Amino acid sequence: MGSLEKPKLSTEPTRRTKKKEIPKGLWTKCPDCGEVLYQKELSANLRTCPHCGYHMNISAHERLAALFDKETFREYDSTMSSVDILKFKALKSYRDKIASYTKMTGLNDGVVSAQGKIEGISTTVVAMDFRFAAGSMGSVAGEKITRAFERALQRHEPTVLFSASGGARMEEGLFSLMQMAKTSGALAKLRERGLPYIVVLTNPTTGGVTASFATLGDVILAEPKAMIGFAGPRVIKETTRQDLPEGFQTAEFLLDRGLVDRIVSRKQMKTEIAQILRYLRP
Repeated sequence: MGSLEKPKLSTEPTRRTKKKEIPKGLWTKCPDCGEVLYQKELSANLRTCPHCGYHMNISAHERLAALFDKETFREYDSTMSSVDILKFKALKSYRDKIASYTKMTGLNDGVVSAQGKIEGISTTVVAMDFRFAAGSMGSVAGEKITRAFERALQRHEPTVLFSASGGARMEEGLFSLMQMAKTSGALAKLRERGLPYIVVLTNPTTGGVTASFATLGDVILAEPKAMIGFAGPRVIKETTRQDLPEGFQTAEFLLDRGLVDRIVSRKQMKTEIAQILRYLRP
């Protein structure tokens, strides 16, 4: 009858293996195709999804490092930062907002300007960083871009600008809007000297930036699927009371209508820009 006896149950507590916690920030999800991507591999691929080719936001310094020849560029005006000249009042002070953006990005403003060589061609480059106040255009952004144009004029060399912006910075009011005329005026001097100006529109490029220096390039390139426009689609739809066409305000839509000259993958951008510079440079 021993075979019919009930098995003895152990009174010792069951040892549970601890579930290994995955450190935060190692993985990210592609917003376009939904694939889970390893951050280090994504960075090595210039933050372009290897599955669908979607171009994620990239920092200004990462962009410059990918564009310039190794150890050939120098950054300018990195210590310039915004002043709360209007004493702007909101839930959080403008001064505190700037401090938090600086802490998060390591930048004093959302524009980084540098000078260096692209495949041996001496070039002035400006890159906007969307992480800093959504790349909004304030007085410092306008001044840094203007100074970059002036340096290119003095050095008699071409300029390349990467735009990424939500538009004018509301905390600076009219001072922000004045940067549209200021940068466009400095750009006109480059035109007078016949110095090439190439713009690369990235996701997103909107507002006063689109209405000024971002669409005044001799050659206008864009990254795939970048959102480009002045006002947002919702505002336009409510104003016109009409349905918007499919793909409205994308780089592909604007390529078909002549605003964009060519759509270029981020991994091919350096080669493409160098080829254009060799053709256009004085």
